[in-house]
Amino acid sequence: MTTVIKCHSLSYVIFNAKMTFVLISGGPGSGKGTQCEKIVAKYGYTHLSSGDLLRAEVASGSERGKQLQAIMQKGELVPLDTVLDMIKEAMIAKADVSKGYLIDGYPREVKQGEEFEKKIGAPALLLYVDAKAETMVKRLMKRGETSGRADDNEETIKKRLDLYYKATEPVIAYYEKRSIVRKINSELPVEEVFAIVEKAIDELK
Repeated sequence: MTTVIKCHSLSYVIFNAKMTFVLISGGPGSGKGTQCEKIVAKYGYTHLSSGDLLRAEVASGSERGKQLQAIMQKGELVPLDTVLDMIKEAMIAKADVSKGYLIDGYPREVKQGEEFEKKIGAPALLLYVDAKAETMVKRLMKRGETSGRADDNEETIKKRLDLYYKATEPVIAYYEKRSIVRKINSELPVEEVFAIVEKAIDELK
């Protein structure tokens, strides 16, 4: 059973011991979004993308959304507390029906990971979907032709990648100490990548 308690006007969730948290990390354009779709389809996890949550907040036109839009257009990272609050809110909304959670694009800093564990729980696995920088730039430039996203331009993409790598290295090292990181080469065909992902998740059972 899942318990929800109130604290400082925000609901915090205490999840049962059987709930699985899988983190998925990968630079913009790495293909992690595609892998997330496949994981949800096979395993029934609730997929929570920090990027999607941020964009939805921007689209809502809220005051918080306007502030986030300005930050994202500059290619900068959104403050730690803001992202965690959004993830918690989304997890609470699905707490009674979720078999597990796939947390996409989070944490981006070691401190975020520490806060996640304090407020929610420890991850069982971190899937690191990795591609070459030039591959990610190429994929995002192609997406930018049709996406209409303000951050899909070459200058901003390169800045996002630089920020991502600087932030990710210590995060990966933090979880590697627990032996829960599985690095996946996403230069491979999509189905081959997913076969590796399946093996990693199946080993959790």
